[in-house]
Amino acid sequence: MKKILLINLLFFSCYQLFSQGSPDYGSGMKISFNEDGSKYMRILSWGQMWAQYNDNLPDNQKDVNFSIRRARILTYAQLNSKFLILAHFGLNSLNADNMSPTGKGESSQLFFHDFWVQYSVAKNHSVGAGLHYWNGISRLNNQSTLNIMTLDNNRQSWATLGLTDQFARHQGIYAKGSFDKFQYRVAINEALTNSLDTRLPEESLNTSIYAGRKWLGSADAGTTYAGYFEYNFLDTESNFLPFKVGSYVGTKKVFNIGAGFFLHPKGAVINDGNKLIGEDVSIFALDAFYDAPLGENKGAITAYAVYQNNDYGKDYLFSAYGTGSMLYGHLGYLIPSKNIYKWQPYVSFASNSYDALPDNRNVFGAGTNYYMAGHHSKLTLEYKNEKFGSNETSTVTLQAMIYL
Repeated sequence: MKKILLINLLFFSCYQLFSQGSPDYGSGMKISFNEDGSKYMRILSWGQMWAQYNDNLPDNQKDVNFSIRRARILTYAQLNSKFLILAHFGLNSLNADNMSPTGKGESSQLFFHDFWVQYSVAKNHSVGAGLHYWNGISRLNNQSTLNIMTLDNNRQSWATLGLTDQFARHQGIYAKGSFDKFQYRVAINEALTNSLDTRLPEESLNTSIYAGRKWLGSADAGTTYAGYFEYNFLDTESNFLPFKVGSYVGTKKVFNIGAGFFLHPKGAVINDGNKLIGEDVSIFALDAFYDAPLGENKGAITAYAVYQNNDYGKDYLFSAYGTGSMLYGHLGYLIPSKNIYKWQPYVSFASNSYDALPDNRNVFGAGTNYYMAGHHSKLTLEYKNEKFGSNETSTVTLQAMIYL
């Protein structure tokens, strides 16, 4: 028994140091089924609770609201190093407006975020299938929600969410692995039939809508292709799971440059007045991530920048998505501390341009994390201002998060 506990402690201390960036967690929740710990199940659970002030709500609505931003459980298990199964379920953004009296409403229901099986085909190389998060495009399109440095992910970085996937997850096959410090992930997936973009082609003459599979069929518009490639110049990050770390809180020295893509042939359609024409959807990005301590008792820095080119078809514009380009970056500084309690102020900025409109969507954020046990127990306070044409919205959000 002592041997099993020691193996668990060493394994998950290393896992936390090199994957989740939380030095105060210890062995975590793991069930071992044999003496050497090679047969096991790992269980993670996390919750993020929000209190948010919004200055741009109608007069008949409260300007302060409470919500469960995320309530999740994730498990994965291995019989040996050759096979893995992962299940991830939960709910998002439950609030007073979408709760139901008996808990049976649509927003109250748990659903699978991920469910996949994986096979090791060679050392450091695996293939898998299912509802998965091995995405392309950029680091932020593969962002973990356990250890984001900012309050939440940059919304436009989840560039296909609900348009061709289920909540940023596609159903298909993937391959992932590494050659020394070079890491890759590629996937071939099925496109969602029921897109969030429910507009009819006749309502959008000479502008695209993203519902190609619905209108052209699965043979023409049923498949998507994605990939993300990065080089680790300093410490090598774990790619055991697809979820990218937002901040290592001074426990790791990382400098990565990455590039990624997403392609959906005939994913969009356009009505030229006579017939529907399929248009290829293509998204490309280049990004860089730096996260490192500055020296003994000198704090740590976290920095990220990405350029993303989005082509959803001619003059496409729907909700957060649009044909054009995006620049995004954030910068955080971990203030030196001799105990486990740490402050990390940060700023972020995004500028989204759209071919269909002359105005950019500009989003500025400033906030701070207060870590009480790394990412496992933290408070985040953030101010965000968004300007888009004549519309301007400001929010102040306080988040309480715990994950085990």
